Amino acid sequence: MSSEHTKDSVLKAVRDHGVESIWHWFVDLDGRLKGFAITPAEMERSLDDGMHFDGSSISGFNAIEESDLLARPDLDTFALLPHAVDAPRSARFFCDLYHANNNPYHRDTRHVLKRLVASLREQGQESYMGPELEFFTFASRDNPTPVDQGSYFTGPPVDRGNLLRSRVISALAELGIACEYHHHEVAPSQHEIDLRFDEVLRIADAAVTYKAITKQVAHDLGVYATFMPKPIFGQNGSGMHVHQSLFCGSTNLFFLESDPHHLSPLAKSYIAGLLKYAPECVSFWAPTVNSYKRLVPGYEAPTYIAWSLQNRSAMIRVPAISPGRARSMRCELRCPDPSANPYLAFALMLAAGMKGVEEKLPLEPPQVDNLYHLTEMERIRRGIRSLPSSLKEALDHTKESAFVRAALGESLVDNYLDLKYREFDEYRLQVTPWEIQRYYATL
Repeated sequence: MSSEHTKDSVLKAVRDHGVESIWHWFVDLDGRLKGFAITPAEMERSLDDGMHFDGSSISGFNAIEESDLLARPDLDTFALLPHAVDAPRSARFFCDLYHANNNPYHRDTRHVLKRLVASLREQGQESYMGPELEFFTFASRDNPTPVDQGSYFTGPPVDRGNLLRSRVISALAELGIACEYHHHEVAPSQHEIDLRFDEVLRIADAAVTYKAITKQVAHDLGVYATFMPKPIFGQNGSGMHVHQSLFCGSTNLFFLESDPHHLSPLAKSYIAGLLKYAPECVSFWAPTVNSYKRLVPGYEAPTYIAWSLQNRSAMIRVPAISPGRARSMRCELRCPDPSANPYLAFALMLAAGMKGVEEKLPLEPPQVDNLYHLTEMERIRRGIRSLPSSLKEALDHTKESAFVRAALGESLVDNYLDLKYREFDEYRLQVTPWEIQRYYATL
């Protein structure tokens, strides 16, 4: 994901590689990848002026009476897509979205993150994040039967996802996206690929790309990949743990040698900000009805708003670092899941952390006990709050949040709430198989 592209170098790459389709990518308010392709003949016009499209058909975007939007390619994101058999040679950009009058589009979620990054850079700081996106593979889109019965760190041949993960990593490498680990996860047919820590806007682009590539590779191998948080009852769900820290040049601002936990005052206030504003932000970090089937005790997903050093039952963990590895100092937020829009999720992590720094929030002592084993009264005595237990509860917190509205913008938040309340109402009106089994024959 180089920053060395120019208009001339892009046009030359399109010619030299025989590119036939150039995709213009962006995401809707839910974070789902959208886009359109143009031919090389239109490439120069797109780079100069952008390309118009109808925004009224995109989830969470404009009403039909204000539908015209403009997609301007971000040169830094130009990349040749991995070549697929029987498909035209293609490239892609991520695009910044504008109104027809050339003002930035206020519901462009990538623009929201770029604005926060620019504000942080004015202070001489840079946000780095590293997400761990888990996913499941099933027999097909219409047949949610697990492909294997593997468990945590199971290897081949029981692990039937090794080839898929390896091909995903190879495809991402062609796009300049580096990965660190990959392995089978706890549940049957569950997998994890960890993206290498990077600047937050680049890593958000990488997360969107990773999901698209994973789904394509799975399709090519005759299986179906889903980033649904909890597709199997009684099994662990899929999370998107996000490691994060702040840098000034090559210096990790989260590290302090003299602190017992090696956490700087800035890091402590940043973590305190995440803890304070989590209830208001979680509708963006865990944004679906299904997300709250994952956020329950007993399946390694955090439900309590606390931090720890090694304790994975807490919402935030500070991983141990080896001597001489100051650059690795970070915190890990464990409640998000991969159904989130990465741009909005990462934007609110950054905004909440920096709000904590701005407010100079003190950090409570770390929790050392398994929080799932504490009684409700013990958690109350310790002042440990719980995350919202449903999408509706999470949305209600967001609706009243002046902080979220200031960070993301009134218009975007209002559209998001409208979209998500409708989603919850659709769920609330369903009569589920559980209800039939529970009540039909007894009432």
